[in-house]
Amino acid sequence: MFLASSFCDVADLLEAFVGEKLQTKTVTFIPTASLVEEYKGHVENDKNAFLRLGMTVDVVELSEASPEEINTKLTTNDYIFVSGGNTFYLLEQLRQSGADALIQGEIAKGKVYIGTSAGSMIMAPDITYVEAMDDKSKAHVLQDYKGLHLIDQYPLVHYQDFPFVEVGEQIYQTYKDRLPLVLLSNKQVLLVDNDKIEIKTR
Repeated sequence: MFLASSFCDVADLLEAFVGEKLQTKTVTFIPTASLVEEYKGHVENDKNAFLRLGMTVDVVELSEASPEEINTKLTTNDYIFVSGGNTFYLLEQLRQSGADALIQGEIAKGKVYIGTSAGSMIMAPDITYVEAMDDKSKAHVLQDYKGLHLIDQYPLVHYQDFPFVEVGEQIYQTYKDRLPLVLLSNKQVLLVDNDKIEIKTR
């Protein structure tokens, strides 16, 4: 897994991580987390970063797509990307669409998952720790905050980056002694390869 704060800022590290040429590869691009956010510019920035790598971007919006479309794109395309936005809304939509189980299954088969911001934090055991950063009320039917739990760490994204400097520090001070936080600036990425975990800085 390639878990970033800001994918477009570290996209040039992806090819070395996956160990293959990315040109002509297709990425399933899930922008769903951004739907309830005012600022969506990062979605286009990340999309353009994939295009610059020579990849085909196949967008699937979980709240609108059919189960068949979601299944086909997640299982047949080469890579999976989940964008930033509201982490709680993202978790809700992943569960409601069934994409959570599909993504977990594809990762188990060896497919590379690329997350940015909310798309990275969703991999933690639980996402309660980001409530100071994201509005929980955007997820109307979410009953609990258990993440996909494909890592044991808790990524704290945009650490010391505008406009999240204060809230990032607040989360850090609240949870630093309670959770295994991983602090990620916009120029850093958490690389997860089975049991091997490392942080790379661009």
